Amino acid sequence: MRTAPARPVPAVHPGDRPVRRPLAGVVTMAGSGLSNQVGAAIGALAFPVLGPVGVVAVRQYVAAVVLLAVGRPRMREFTWRQWWPVLLLALVFGTMNLSLYTAVDRIGLGLAVTLEFLGPLSIALAAARRRVDACCAVLAAAGVVTLMRPQPSADYLGMGLGLLAAVCWASYILLNRTVGRRIPGAQGSATAAGISALMFLPVGLLIAVHRPPTVEALACAAAAGVLSSAVPYLADLLTLRHVPAQTFGLFMSINPVLAAAVGWVVLGQRLGPLEWAAIGAVVAANAVSIATRRG
Repeated sequence: MRTAPARPVPAVHPGDRPVRRPLAGVVTMAGSGLSNQVGAAIGALAFPVLGPVGVVAVRQYVAAVVLLAVGRPRMREFTWRQWWPVLLLALVFGTMNLSLYTAVDRIGLGLAVTLEFLGPLSIALAAARRRVDACCAVLAAAGVVTLMRPQPSADYLGMGLGLLAAVCWASYILLNRTVGRRIPGAQGSATAAGISALMFLPVGLLIAVHRPPTVEALACAAAAGVLSSAVPYLADLLTLRHVPAQTFGLFMSINPVLAAAVGWVVLGQRLGPLEWAAIGAVVAANAVSIATRRG
């Protein structure tokens, strides 16, 4: 659910030249995307006990532990110029996951991830000045209109939360860029994850008191944190050593399709032909925009 969808993408510097091993790269990217969406689906299994807020809280704790162990931030050395984007990133990080998981609970994994995916797609198209990108924007807009078309069973609150997740993901990308320029390595992302986990600590305690969790629910929520945060983050690090960043971005565009497929198999969330066509339109818009780019 990037998810979630919802994890920091390792930075790629202009001087970095990946070692070309296409097969290894494709296998790793496929594993990363599948892990991300399966983690989100497993987390959704804990909704009846913990609710989306409880699942997100546990996921934030797991993500914080993993990223703090990897990033090892030296927070005492941070200046205010470094702190303010980290604090904003922590707020966006929590809001993004909370809005996405709540949307998954209301409208299903496939539709929620597709709407969230509009965040990075919007950033990519906003920076472009080509006719093909304008056509891609129209194609993506048509997909969104189809997904949000009026019908008796439409959950507009769930759709709105999916769009909020998209706004948060776009903000997350821009803030991560700022943090990456001001703080070396993964220290900024790790610190933001830690602060976000602290923000969810009171929520987690309240849920534990009023809705005592079962071992199975906690295991599902923890698995969501590992599969949707830790595994994809490490997989991305390996992937970017074997494939160009452009290829990586192109493959990432299939995440809405993976989300819809996993939601169908794991959660029994079936989609109609129009929903599949709309998801395909959003994916195609991103794929064409990236594939036709130069440099």
